[in-house]
Formats: sequence, C-alpha cells, structure tokens
Amino acid sequence: MPDPINMHLEPRVAELLGQVTTATLTTLLLKKGLRNVWLRGTRPLRAGLPRRVGRAFTLRFVPAREDLATPESWSSPISTRTAIEDMPSGCIAVVDAMGVTDAGVFGDILCTRMVKRGVAALVTDGVVRDVSGVLGSGLPVWCSGAAAPPSVAGLTFVAWQQPIACGGVAVFPGDVVVVDDDGAVLIPAALLDEIVSLAPEQERLENWIMGQVEQGAALPGLYPPNAENKARYLADMAKP
Repeated sequence: MPDPINMHLEPRVAELLGQVTTATLTTLLLKKGLRNVWLRGTRPLRAGLPRRVGRAFTLRFVPAREDLATPESWSSPISTRTAIEDMPSGCIAVVDAMGVTDAGVFGDILCTRMVKRGVAALVTDGVVRDVSGVLGSGLPVWCSGAAAPPSVAGLTFVAWQQPIACGGVAVFPGDVVVVDDDGAVLIPAALLDEIVSLAPEQERLENWIMGQVEQGAALPGLYPPNAENKARYLADMAKP
C-alpha cells in the first residue's frame, strides 16, 4: 500500500489534467509505448458528466463462493463498507468486478457515503444497483450499466489498495485515472510528471489542427503535421 500522502494529487496537476481529454492522453501514452490504458466497459452512467481526475483507490472482487459471499459478509472487517472508510478525499475508486454484469458492486447507500468522504468518482468494469439512487447521490460513476442483484449474488469482495485488473488494465494504488465521455484512462504514477508536461502542448496542437480543418485544409501533411505545417503552427502560437 502506498504512503497515504501519495494518494493526493497536487491541485496544479489535477487542474491541468482536467483540461485534457482521455483521447489525447491515450495518444500521449501510445507514444510512450503504452497501448493498454483504456479501461474497457467503463462508460459514464449519466451522459455529460464533467471530466474527473484522481489517484486510484483500488478494490477487488473475485468470483462468488457460497460460504463467503453472503449478506453477513457485509459486516466483516473485510468489506466494501470498511474499504470506503479508508478512501481519501479526491481519490477515484477503481473496482475490479471481473466484468460481471449481473451483480451490482455498489448501490445508493454506499455511493452516498463515498460522496460524504469526498470521493471524486467511481470506476468499475462491473455494474451498480439502485441506479436511480446512485444517480441521485451525485457520485460520478463510470461502469458497464445497472443490475438489481447485490454483489454477493455473483462476487466476493476480498481486498482494497492492492494491484487489480479493471477492464483489462493493470491498476496500482496511486496510479492516476482520468474519466470523461470516452471512458476511463490510466496514467501510471511513474509517468505522471512526463504526461503532465506534454499534455497541454498536444491539446494546443490538436486544437490548431482542428481550426485548420474547419477552414477547409486537407489532412495529408496536416494531421500529423509536416515540417511546413509545424512551422505555421509555431508561428501562430508566437502571435500575441
């Protein structure tokens, strides 16, 4: 488990990444050799949610086992209830539900408590339950949908703040997660500073390219830009 202080992002970093799309981040990470950073099956539960950025607080489920996955397990020291009380403000809860879509990992009561804890968002490759209450809680959720049965109908909760697999991506506690309308993208903690330094320039370049396309420019030599268009871009950026 990482030092708890590392679970908090610098405000400057959070603000900067909050202005960068997940699409741009996947491009930057691809240039660094990382292809598997988009968490499959994580879609916004409600359209138009604002982009969220935070350190990953991980939770892990395994397949249900009848002697462990019971309603009584909700009172166990190893439970989602206990894990939520460890979540620091500003984190993004990332839940490994193994892609199970017929048992809801969290419902309205747990999501409401997460809001009270200051959790920035919930991301899971599984589903939630009590969906109207979850939406009413105000917790931004990225998931694979909704299902009425509780988690113990198909899953056993086993741990938090351990490495997990969510949507086919390896997630370690303290990695950075960015979510928007395109889903959830992971930035490995060790690459955070480098991605933060590159992201604003990539966004500026792509915005400039979009402006050129809107003016009727053809794509070859523009996207990606050749030497001539790079020079034009730099000249435009240098203008007051």
